[in-house]
Amino acid sequence: MGRVYERPDALAYTRWLATHHYENFHVVSFLLPKHLHQDFYNVYAFCRWADDLGDEIGDREESLRLLKWWRGELHAMYSGQASHPVFVALAGTAEKYDLPIDPFDDLITAFEQDQVVGRYEDWAGVFGYCRNSANPVGRLILYLCGYRDAERQRLSDATCTALQLSNFWQDVSVDLLKDRVYMPLSVLSKHGYSLEDLLARRETPAYQAVMKELVEETRRLFVEGLPLIGMVDRRLALDLDLFSRGGMRVLDKIERMEYRTLLRRPAIGKVERAGLLLRSLLRLAAPKAA
Repeated sequence: MGRVYERPDALAYTRWLATHHYENFHVVSFLLPKHLHQDFYNVYAFCRWADDLGDEIGDREESLRLLKWWRGELHAMYSGQASHPVFVALAGTAEKYDLPIDPFDDLITAFEQDQVVGRYEDWAGVFGYCRNSANPVGRLILYLCGYRDAERQRLSDATCTALQLSNFWQDVSVDLLKDRVYMPLSVLSKHGYSLEDLLARRETPAYQAVMKELVEETRRLFVEGLPLIGMVDRRLALDLDLFSRGGMRVLDKIERMEYRTLLRRPAIGKVERAGLLLRSLLRLAAPKAA
């Protein structure tokens, strides 16, 4: 029989995981209210585990088996039978904020999809993947911050999909090493660029034309989601502004590289990040000052 985790131990575990994982980003912004920190840690720990089960095992069949187990643990939590420390911690958050199971379920579906689908025929397929892989995260954040309406969710979906796409276009060569192509094959075909060209890392004018179209569509989604910044409290608004502007900065870098992302990876340095933060602070302070 496995160990029974008490809630304090489980909370300590998710807090440790969220602040020490080797791929960790700043899960809890210094601007988020302190009372939300632990709940963000709990949600992050779920996502981190699911992501690692999908990407760190090295065996697709085993990943699928483990992701099925993880889904079972999730459903057990919603049935009041949480046993894994992540779910012992997450159960309190789910109850406190009345979190539906769907966003968590959808995230697992995305990680399962990565094991069996490595090509997408068109934008509908790519957007369908983002609907499971990225949009649930934004919706969970909205739930934690007290927002449940359809319009904010729609705008959040646009922002999260754009963030996911900008990451794809930033990491084309990285994903190729995993035999994953998120660029819609219909867009490749439209510009006379074949999948074989991509797999051979041929950075041709046709590739640049493909990337240009991908960047333009992604920027459109970022712009579509920007109104959400003015529809949430100022602390969350700063995070949203920072993430959105950071994603658009990646797109700007790709454009300045003339869309040559196969051999170089566009990245934002520390100084640039500080500048983005400063500009976000000024942008949000200006209306108040006026």
